[in-house]
Amino acid sequence: MYISLDFESKEPIYTQLVHQIIAGIAKEELSPGEALPSVRSLAADIGINLHTVNKAYQQLKQEGFILIHRQKGVVINPDGVPQADESYMEKLEANLHPLIAESICRGVSKDEFLTLAGQLYEKFKQKEGEV
Repeated sequence: MYISLDFESKEPIYTQLVHQIIAGIAKEELSPGEALPSVRSLAADIGINLHTVNKAYQQLKQEGFILIHRQKGVVINPDGVPQADESYMEKLEANLHPLIAESICRGVSKDEFLTLAGQLYEKFKQKEGEV
């Protein structure tokens, strides 16, 4: 999986890293049980501070995307990502709320919003190389 960070973005580097790893899992570019680079190795490979990678890995661990073993290292959760529960749905609603409000303020229709959301959803469901 290729990781591309925008060092000029207002979004923190660790958040970008978390989002890209989650996207890799969603697109099935990363499989359950697959090893990820160590904190030190990934930090060196992409040229960022190891504490930034550690923060991203800790967040991914808390959310159930990865497991961190002392001997095996960092792996994608072999049991898969925990399924959406009430807590996740509340978090999803909280994240969507400001996006929908801003979209309405900017004149984006419900159909345009839903179409865009649907297109993005389908991009994640497509396998590599499919059109």
